[in-house]
Amino acid sequence: MIYLDNSATTQPYPEVLHTYKEVSEKIWGNPSSLHRLGTQATRILDASRKQIADLLGKSPEEIFFTSGGTEGDNWVIKGVAFEKQAFGKHIIVSAIEHPAVKESALWLKTQGFEVDLAPVTKDGFVDLEALEKLIRSDTILVSIMAVNNEIGAIQPIPQISKLLEDRPTISFHVDAVQAVGKIPTEMYLTPRVDFATFSSHKFHGPRGVGFIYKKASKRLTPLLTGGGQEQDLRSTTENVAGIAATAKALRMTMERFEVVNNRQKAMKQVILKALATYPDITVFSGQENFTDSIITFGLKNVRGEVVVHAFESHEIYISTTSACSSKAGKPAGTLLAMGVPQKLAQTAVRVSLGDDTDMSQIEHFLTILGQIDHQTQKIR
Repeated sequence: MIYLDNSATTQPYPEVLHTYKEVSEKIWGNPSSLHRLGTQATRILDASRKQIADLLGKSPEEIFFTSGGTEGDNWVIKGVAFEKQAFGKHIIVSAIEHPAVKESALWLKTQGFEVDLAPVTKDGFVDLEALEKLIRSDTILVSIMAVNNEIGAIQPIPQISKLLEDRPTISFHVDAVQAVGKIPTEMYLTPRVDFATFSSHKFHGPRGVGFIYKKASKRLTPLLTGGGQEQDLRSTTENVAGIAATAKALRMTMERFEVVNNRQKAMKQVILKALATYPDITVFSGQENFTDSIITFGLKNVRGEVVVHAFESHEIYISTTSACSSKAGKPAGTLLAMGVPQKLAQTAVRVSLGDDTDMSQIEHFLTILGQIDHQTQKIR
């Protein structure tokens, strides 16, 4: 079995699973309880929060735990909007955002907010000039992903940060879900970034756990009220075992960053070189300013799901771009925003490399690709 769908989810590290199991078995008290079991859980919670903050170069009080990327994105987009609506009701998100961001912003239109989608270039990068033209005196939030989940384009967060440097009334949110372990932290957590979203299962942690970064000076309206956990901003009993496992996964991912990225860079070059030999294959992921972990391409006149199932018959697992949209049968929204014709966008498949992907797996993948290309010639 060869798993090449790591942008959808990653397999937890064995050490991460061990931490999750150990904490679940030994430190299962409620952190809000006053007795010893609660105190033990609080210590683990605090230690995990500090470790995550230290790894990201932030303060522990700026880290807030969530159930994952979707909740984090919803919380920031809606929480900032409600918090700042007295100062303005204009929001900007890019046209290629994950649905958790884009749909949250579009939902706010039903609450009286105005939303503009910042366009992207034909290569999939936010158009900085167009973005600047969208900014108004009543703009309260700009939200841009760090790494696009469908083609791997690294968005110009440092340049956008500079653009917003003299506009302190605008909150800047970065969806960093696909960035951890793929690009250096300073490329998506610049000093200008006010909020950022993270999801554990994207970097070999458990599912159902994530966190947001909130700059200490910024305010955020809570979406969940109740017991007052997470500084009274997110009420619910914390998933202590999942949070401890997330901290370990983040540490391990960042420790392996250089080795993994060098290996993935070599594998991506091999894949791109091979794809270039097929006249009927269109490559949507470039090399410069793209992550080395994502390669998206399409076979002419062959729908992406056909290719996915063809690989699956050989126990090779890839995807049709975003996992959150694949079952809906929709073409990649990123490609459409880039101006790719819908028929061509429907051919797109995504190969996403993991920490444990090796060259022998890539060579086998390319062998099977050749077979699939030959088999599908008759239906083109």
